[in-house]
Amino acid sequence: MSPLAFRVLGPLQVHGPDGPLRLPPGRQEVILAALLLETNRVVSTNHLVDLIWEDNPPETARTQVQICVSRLRKLLAGADGEVSITTRPPGYVLHTDAGNVDAALFTDLVLRARRLREHGELDRAVRLLRDAVTLWQGDCLSGLDSGPLANKARQLNEERLTAVELRIQLELELGRYDGLVGELQRLTCEHPLREKLRGQLIQALYWSGRQAEALEAFRTARRFLAEELGLEPSRELRELESAILAGRLPAPAAPAPVRVPADRAGEETAGAESEEAPEPTAAPPSPEALRQDAVPHQLPAAVADFVSDAGRLAALEEALTGRPGRTTVGLAAITGKPGTGKSTLAVHVAHMLSETGFPDGQLYCDLRGTTGTPATPEEVLGRFLRALGIPGQLIPESLDERAEMYRTRLASRRVLVVLDDAAGEGQVLPLLPGSRGCAVLVTGRARLTALPGAHRVELDVLAEDQALELLSRIVGRERVAGEAAAAEALVRTVGRLPLALRIVAARLAARPHWTLASMVQRLANERHRLDELAHGEMTMRASLSLTYEGLAPEDRRLLRLLSMAQAPTLPSWLAGALLDDRRSFPSDLMEPLVDVQMLDVAGVERTGGFRYRFHEIIRVYAREQLAAHHTPEARQEALARMAGGWMHLAQQAHRKVYGGDFTVLHGDAPRWEPPASYTDEVLADPLAWLDAEQASLCGMVEHTADAGLHDLSWDLATSLVTLFEVRGHYDLWEQTHLSALAAVRKAGNLRGTAAIRASLGSLYMSRNQFDTARQALNSALDVFQALDEPMGEALCRRDMALIARTSGDDTAALELYRRSLADFDRAGDVVGRAIVLTQSAHIRMRQGEITEAQNQLDEALDIYEGVGYTGGRARTLRRVGQLLLEQGRSDLAVLTFTEVLELCRDSGDVIGEGHLLRDLGHAFVIMGRPDRARDFYDRAVTAREGVMDFSGGALARLDLARLLDAEPGRSRELLVPAVEVFRERRMGRELAEAERLLASGC
Repeated sequence: MSPLAFRVLGPLQVHGPDGPLRLPPGRQEVILAALLLETNRVVSTNHLVDLIWEDNPPETARTQVQICVSRLRKLLAGADGEVSITTRPPGYVLHTDAGNVDAALFTDLVLRARRLREHGELDRAVRLLRDAVTLWQGDCLSGLDSGPLANKARQLNEERLTAVELRIQLELELGRYDGLVGELQRLTCEHPLREKLRGQLIQALYWSGRQAEALEAFRTARRFLAEELGLEPSRELRELESAILAGRLPAPAAPAPVRVPADRAGEETAGAESEEAPEPTAAPPSPEALRQDAVPHQLPAAVADFVSDAGRLAALEEALTGRPGRTTVGLAAITGKPGTGKSTLAVHVAHMLSETGFPDGQLYCDLRGTTGTPATPEEVLGRFLRALGIPGQLIPESLDERAEMYRTRLASRRVLVVLDDAAGEGQVLPLLPGSRGCAVLVTGRARLTALPGAHRVELDVLAEDQALELLSRIVGRERVAGEAAAAEALVRTVGRLPLALRIVAARLAARPHWTLASMVQRLANERHRLDELAHGEMTMRASLSLTYEGLAPEDRRLLRLLSMAQAPTLPSWLAGALLDDRRSFPSDLMEPLVDVQMLDVAGVERTGGFRYRFHEIIRVYAREQLAAHHTPEARQEALARMAGGWMHLAQQAHRKVYGGDFTVLHGDAPRWEPPASYTDEVLADPLAWLDAEQASLCGMVEHTADAGLHDLSWDLATSLVTLFEVRGHYDLWEQTHLSALAAVRKAGNLRGTAAIRASLGSLYMSRNQFDTARQALNSALDVFQALDEPMGEALCRRDMALIARTSGDDTAALELYRRSLADFDRAGDVVGRAIVLTQSAHIRMRQGEITEAQNQLDEALDIYEGVGYTGGRARTLRRVGQLLLEQGRSDLAVLTFTEVLELCRDSGDVIGEGHLLRDLGHAFVIMGRPDRARDFYDRAVTAREGVMDFSGGALARLDLARLLDAEPGRSRELLVPAVEVFRERRMGRELAEAERLLASGC
């Protein structure tokens, strides 16, 4: 009996043995479509309710969903198809063979084609891609009225076009140039903004012997992009033109086939003979995921002398990459005692699978499960979302919302997530993706038995042959063979524990005159236990003590002091700060510890200097020695130097961003200055440095607060607002400031307390918590007035003015701006003055005082250009563009907005880019050029929603809908999701207008 066939790649259709089934229109269609898009996966009842009624479900919504599902069950059962809908909390699952759903079949064919391409079988890949595209009968789910489903449909529509581009690329690589020209000419007309298609047309024309037409195709593309978008062609298109003019355009070449390991060659050959490629493990990556800047590669370096069991590696590979037909995320957990090599094995496996198994990226995080401050799921999700291209301002605060955004971002990608040192299942579960194309590899001391469906590997000590192999790789095979009995005794003495063996072997490698037998004897004399770990008759303390005692006295002192650092990795200058050694190359102080593997090299900085890392067991041992050899006073002095170094670098970073010590208060705690050459190099891009050192800097705020170094704590916390404000790290802003606030209050530090309160006021204002912000700012202002601190007064009044302006009280805002301006002038802060001038100019514009607004903006620009503050210049130029529009000078406004747009793109400011695209749309509306305005509004929607800024996207949708009176269908498609966002975000004015447009028939 023929099974049911489901079609969503076009209008929703169901075909049974006797022909098409009639689906009742409306709710049943929506529910069936949602279940088909998640075939064999649970779809929650709440989600189905949202799809049908969006934000206004009736009280009987869940009952009505149940009725619809019951009717669908009867309909599908009556067709005698091999399909069922079952109830599974918290919703329903549609069970059927994936091959019965055209969307799943399309995904399968595309993925198989990609794998055939990797193996060099281009012709078969082309045939599969043609078959895949043939499945389409129009736009996905066309005719179905559900805004939330439309987003998924748009994603599938994009994947269809990406498959077409891939098939054309493969045919170019096969040399089928002539047959592609006509198709590409049609496609470039239908999709004029797809520069990849234009590049393929140029190549097809050129290699068909039509060089003049190829150049004309490039010029046509250039004219279109310049006239319609005001943009130049992409670098790839420009390079094609240059190569054609120089006569050096290489023919499209296929990638080298993937080499198949010997033990799998038979399997691959058999697959080729049967015309079947390996079964897919994930949906194909979306076009965004293929962008270089959207593919994270966060894995630490792998160990070169890695030793492990081949069967264990194969089992982990199968668990992560999956058997054919797998429907859930791959999950493996590596557990065991400290020092057994859990992290080493995880990183090795991750590197082994990174290119072929997970080409869309690898995420890595040390969860700090064995420390006193394990990473929270919210913190980890924030890091991962930023690595996946989401700006900090758009990352939600709640765990559930972050997890939803994370799963959405990974839904069409093949990404491996490595979670190192997990404290328990509760820390891991929110970090699991929902897509079967992804996999998660977890390490931890706990057994993690509650992770559902996880393949578990519990590491113990090495087998004796593996331990001897590891020893041989480090010490040398000849040396081990010459003392075979002693080598066997040595690996037994250290209990075959990988970490202990590595430390001892490194010591032997550094002392070639020592015999292995002498090392066995030295170890036999050490019988003291390390509290964190004991293994048989041998303890880690014996191994560590042996290495520690072999260090020079100054190296031992450095090891002890370094254990105070709580940063994930350690820059080399920390050694100089802790020892108060001002040599030019402080890494020389670290290297003796690396030589004996008491420290590991964790990476390389932009300066070429190394980053270092403690193994946890060694850090514990070093802290024991710290307590035994250093007084509390000596430890406090070393900590103050270390914190002073971070403070110096953070202050210099702020100066480079703002052009000086502007709009910030500083305390009197002494700084410790790393080498000047290091500071200049590492702060060449100050925001990039602040981003990279975020965890270390925030940790130092809390460390100094806990240690009573309150002046350093508040000073460093407020200096980090340079990063928090630009990147939208509001949670870190609050966390660091509350820690510093507790410290300054305890110490009775009034100035520090006021500085922290003022900065918290700015944070609450950014979150639109205006009442809380006023309270914080008023309390800070009272103290600053009592202390006669003009900078503090200026900062408070500036933010209070912005709150008044936002609340519509322009009179109060102007008075506060006037007083803030006087305070900044008293403090000699020109950037603070420029910020006030720019902000208050907006009020002048609203009140029709155009000349005064222009004068203020001109003065602000002069200040920013004088100090080199690019961010301030961009914000002021945007106001200039808006002022030009008010004056009717639209052409100049467009030029100004375009300049600011380039500044935003150069700095990676995707939020600013969305604002400027919308500004350009406004400008072209005023100029009476609705076609250009539509283009910019369209791009604003794409830009904002591409980074999940749905409120910004909704505003651009509303702008675009206003221009579409003659296209009611398109207008409705824009407005329905916009209304949902306006209602959720309580944007009353915008909601009213959008609903009015919908009611009018748009």
